[in-house]
Amino acid sequence: MRIIIITIILLLFLWFIVKSFERRNIYFPTRSIDVTPKDIGLNYEDLFITTDDRAEINAWYIPAHAGEVTILFCHGNGGNISHRLDIIRIFNNMGYNILIFDYRGYGRSKGRISEKGTYLDALAAYNYIVEKKEIDAEKICIFGRSLGGPIAIDLATRINKGVIISESGFTSIMDMAKVGYGVRIPAKFLSHKYDALKKIKNVNIPILIIHSKNDPMIPFEQGRRLFDAANQPKELYEGSGGHDDIYLDDEYWERIREFVEKYRK
Repeated sequence: MRIIIITIILLLFLWFIVKSFERRNIYFPTRSIDVTPKDIGLNYEDLFITTDDRAEINAWYIPAHAGEVTILFCHGNGGNISHRLDIIRIFNNMGYNILIFDYRGYGRSKGRISEKGTYLDALAAYNYIVEKKEIDAEKICIFGRSLGGPIAIDLATRINKGVIISESGFTSIMDMAKVGYGVRIPAKFLSHKYDALKKIKNVNIPILIIHSKNDPMIPFEQGRRLFDAANQPKELYEGSGGHDDIYLDDEYWERIREFVEKYRK
């Protein structure tokens, strides 16, 4: 009886630790919009898009002069869209339109953040580009960074058109929990999955995996596993720098341009 009680206590303790880990270590939203594209000299549309479950998410659409390719930007787990202006500027200078959106619970987007919710948010943003902006689906590049990587991969399995870039993404929450705690936590204890490794096998469009060999947050090995599991055509770029500054290397942007231009239809 004592062994049973101790086992139950340990399981309850593990459950508590895991639940605390999940929400506090997955999502780091901020509400305040500090700056807008106008502050860096870019014209933009400030949008509210309704998802299939009736949530309203905030997005910016920033057109480019050439505008033959549109980037759907699924950002990472911290801050909000106002903290991505440096990347928006570079994409714009490359001649790409951008639609960047905040997941529910981030910035001015309404609703409570959840894994399912992030998938619905990305799908709604994509549908807005295709239906409202009347942009050819084959000329859309889904770009997901960090947490946005698994979200972008999920979206790609639903549409399988255009191209996708996953930058600094992880394989699954279960694998990230092991990175954080040093032990593998059973899937049944986790309410969040973000199982990109499983879903990437159902992506049938060109994919570029970008990951820094020196990433201290999400090990490069996870990016390599995603690449190995992906279908052809696929490319891998082994970047340098840390998790948050990999994009500062000129070669990073050159590889993105080469990939997008190669498969642009």
